[in-house]
Amino acid sequence: MLIERQFVADVATHGKQRQMTGGIMERQIYLDHAATTQPAPEVIQQMLPWLAGRYGNPSARYQLGQEAGRCIAGARKQVAALIGADEEEVYFTSGGTESDNWVLRGCLSGRKDGKRHMITTGIEHHAVLNTCAQLEREGVEVSYVMPDGEGRVDVRDIEREIREDTVLISVMYANNEIGTMQPIREIGLLAAEYGIPFHTDAVQAVGHVPIDVKASGITWLSASAHKFHGPKGCGFLYMRKGHELPSLLHGGAQEKGFRAGTENVAGIAGMGAAARVCMAHMSGDQESIRRQRDYLIQKVESSIPGARLNGHRRMRLPNNVNFSFSGLEGAALLLLLDQDGICVSSGAACSASSGKGSHVLEAIGVPEEYQRGAVRMTLGPETTREELDYVVERLKEHIFQLREMTDA
Repeated sequence: MLIERQFVADVATHGKQRQMTGGIMERQIYLDHAATTQPAPEVIQQMLPWLAGRYGNPSARYQLGQEAGRCIAGARKQVAALIGADEEEVYFTSGGTESDNWVLRGCLSGRKDGKRHMITTGIEHHAVLNTCAQLEREGVEVSYVMPDGEGRVDVRDIEREIREDTVLISVMYANNEIGTMQPIREIGLLAAEYGIPFHTDAVQAVGHVPIDVKASGITWLSASAHKFHGPKGCGFLYMRKGHELPSLLHGGAQEKGFRAGTENVAGIAGMGAAARVCMAHMSGDQESIRRQRDYLIQKVESSIPGARLNGHRRMRLPNNVNFSFSGLEGAALLLLLDQDGICVSSGAACSASSGKGSHVLEAIGVPEEYQRGAVRMTLGPETTREELDYVVERLKEHIFQLREMTDA
């Protein structure tokens, strides 16, 4: 792979030179919606007043502050409606990572019954996995359930890990890399049967698929606004009534005393608007995106030899396409596509700079040769078939080129 690594360096250098000389790509096709989404126009419109004239602190008692407080209350209703929750069960955070940490640490904080065991999966987002690793260093026992070859966990495998001292089951709603959706309702029923709280990291699912936290038996749910056309740096945690967690951040009395710190009013306003937009358009948008997703999968499989679809073919997010291609390095392919104005990723955006392989692909048994050549393409409402045809055309050409270099 020495020749190919040099090629990666050459392409990267060329890209920087283009940027330095003011080169502008003729087109941009964005297929990385799992990493982040473009804020909807309604979101930006809703945020702007709270960044300018309506800048009051929502804890203040004068009118300027009370306006901000009413804005937060309205957004809370909109977010709650998106997931079938009551508004008083929604707590605003800085995003999915904080929400995950709040649950995993909170369910163990101050326990006097000696119970220190939790169950999760081996394909969780690193916000969960790295927090679990730290908790293990602090004496917590964690059981990791592994998925099948399509990324689905078996509820029976979860049940086998339940112990008398189990305090939490945490399973992500849908995987951020391969898009596989988990049997959330069945897991919720299992957790309820054993009287164990159930948390789901739903960062990739909220706003993209219908969610009913009550019907699914979810105790806690984490979400992040920028994954469903809201702003970055803002998220929420759903906490079912009667299952409020100890504070993760201590200070003032914001969020009913559970989450200290002056609220991000503009961000919360934007997230509320994003929730409203998603509710209005989810059914139509996701059916359209699902058709585009299936078209892309069919096009790749029929056009490019040695393409392996990762994740479940049916039980996957409407916008997720994850392929592995044999005989090449995904980093080189991504750089070439970037030169074409095509934005894709090789996996989780927050792990892209780590230099490590995908723990998800490894967990589902993808051969190492294919792991190196993984590409994740996640579509949005604006993605057109003409764009997908162009992407497949460029994929086919670059993969042929890279394979030739590897065989040289």
